Amino acid sequence: MESVHQQRRAVLRALTMAVPLGMTLPLAGCGGSDAEAATAPSNLPGTTWERYAKPEDAGFSSASVKAFETALYPLETTSAMIVRNGKIAYSYGNIDDVAYLASARKSIVSMLYGKYVANGTINLDATLGSLGIDDNAGLLPIEKTAKVRDLLTARSGVYHPAGSPGSAAGIPERGTVTPGTKFIYNNWDFNVVGFIFEKLTGRTIFDAFKTDLADPLGFEDYDASRQRMLGFKTNVSRYLAYHFFLSGRDMARLGVLMANGGRWNDKQLVPADWVAQSTQLLVPRSDIAGEADNGYGYLWWIPTATRTGADWRNAFLANGNYGQFILVLPAINTVIVHRRSVSDEFAVARNLGDTPVNKAGVSSTDFLKLVDGVLKDHV
Repeated sequence: MESVHQQRRAVLRALTMAVPLGMTLPLAGCGGSDAEAATAPSNLPGTTWERYAKPEDAGFSSASVKAFETALYPLETTSAMIVRNGKIAYSYGNIDDVAYLASARKSIVSMLYGKYVANGTINLDATLGSLGIDDNAGLLPIEKTAKVRDLLTARSGVYHPAGSPGSAAGIPERGTVTPGTKFIYNNWDFNVVGFIFEKLTGRTIFDAFKTDLADPLGFEDYDASRQRMLGFKTNVSRYLAYHFFLSGRDMARLGVLMANGGRWNDKQLVPADWVAQSTQLLVPRSDIAGEADNGYGYLWWIPTATRTGADWRNAFLANGNYGQFILVLPAINTVIVHRRSVSDEFAVARNLGDTPVNKAGVSSTDFLKLVDGVLKDHV
């Protein structure tokens, strides 16, 4: 039977799916009432993580979990976690190892946006022109009509060179695409999303992350000094990337928060309406060139584009290069984290443009296939 929380989330998602993309969904009442607080899930990790004695206690079969582990051996995986109802069902490697998140960072910035969209500080329909956003080579008039929501869905139509690596190949010619109409995975969009947050809230991304998420979630391995802005030395763009360095078990806390609709104990850290709105399917997989598995929301990947079973209902994924994943499966209150750690030195050098070297990793396609195996016979 669904919990009150799951029912409320389903209603919220149904409402958001009915709202045209050009309109703003009202986010009233996101703080949650006393009644909601009374029914908030209690299945959260404490100061330290608890573990099930065996996978069956979490509803997974030992055989499927062992097959999952065996499949990790030949991969570049350095750690993994399967969490259900706020407790560890399985872990692999050093889950306390702090490392670079790559583009999984973008989903975290989406989480930070929530309360500031809800309180009106950030207007998703504000345009780049109205916000005074420009760049070193100048933005074209059509590019300045892009809205904040267009950047959150990688459909800005702005193809000014990005200040950090990781954009898709085949960026269109500038001025040829109407904002809001075409998905192009372009770090210019994502970096400017961070700048807009800081401009409108008066807070840095990293300060907001610490006070709004890391501290109240009780991160065990958080080091503020390792979080940093990174980008090319060539100064092609004034907007650099906001990079996070976190442990697997702290990433899992972010996933559990989102699985619980943004509530942690008696506090609504991310508005429930924003959790539903930001993780709905806004860009279908067919509109994303070369993407085999996922659609896209507001900085979250949406695997329900290809996985429609009950376990996958309302699922969403943070996806970073080399294999940095936070998969949230709210329908079964499960979070699966996967890491392929790289050194800080390499991550910094790559983002500064000091090395053309890349590394092998684990693709989202391979990761999702691993998850399929874990879920095939769970209860």
